[in-house]
Amino acid sequence: MREKKQALGIMKKLSVIVITKNEEENIRACLESVRQADEIVVVDAESTDRTRAICHEFTDKIYIRAWDGFAAQKQFALDQATHEWVLSLDADERVRPELWQEILILLKGGTDFDGFRIARRSYFMGKWMRYGGWYPGYQVRLFRRNRTGLSSARVHEGFLVEGRIGTLTQDLDHFSHPTLFHSLEKLNRYSTLEALDRLDRKRVRPSHFITHPLSAFLHKFIVQRAFLDGFYGFLLSWISALVKMALYMKIWYYQQLPAETLQQRQKEMV
Repeated sequence: MREKKQALGIMKKLSVIVITKNEEENIRACLESVRQADEIVVVDAESTDRTRAICHEFTDKIYIRAWDGFAAQKQFALDQATHEWVLSLDADERVRPELWQEILILLKGGTDFDGFRIARRSYFMGKWMRYGGWYPGYQVRLFRRNRTGLSSARVHEGFLVEGRIGTLTQDLDHFSHPTLFHSLEKLNRYSTLEALDRLDRKRVRPSHFITHPLSAFLHKFIVQRAFLDGFYGFLLSWISALVKMALYMKIWYYQQLPAETLQQRQKEMV
């Protein structure tokens, strides 16, 4: 039956899933890039801006759900999807036209793969960062719904596909750091989440506050050649160093807390 459908060129239907929280500046462009999808599912974490109103211009499948962490929100979104193939996007991502065409060709022609990695063109203060380890930055984003679940990490969660994973040739656009202030805010939140994930795996010494940030800067700026992105690469390398410094300071801080206080902090930072 599968071979017969492929021979007839029957297009497989596609669900797109997106999680949101106060994303009125990003969500329109995101959904516009996939408006031709057969189904768009949005899981909104009780936004207080115009996010949901904008989403209603593209879909009626909008679910309001209190924030329960990245992985939990995305798993809920995945559970609401109804089609065989699912494309997961973040609100600050856009599907480039050439990527959309590649996906359509794939869905029409059929494939033996159960998931696909997609490269992301990540932008830092408006500049596409080609170096510093940011590109291609492959992530599994297109997959068969019934073969996929989520990892349980608080941050840098990922889709886990049972089966073969291929790689698409075209890219997503990723506008994750529009301003320096946004980068610093993201640094603070993400370093906290990662610190909570690593509490039981890492014992911090005072020297780590110096050695790990310095190592992170040199690795990104020299080894990953961020210097080829000019001054933006320099700034990005220093932000990477700040992330490491904040991470190890927070791990150390949390490890000093009484168990009851730590448990409360962990609940607050789902």
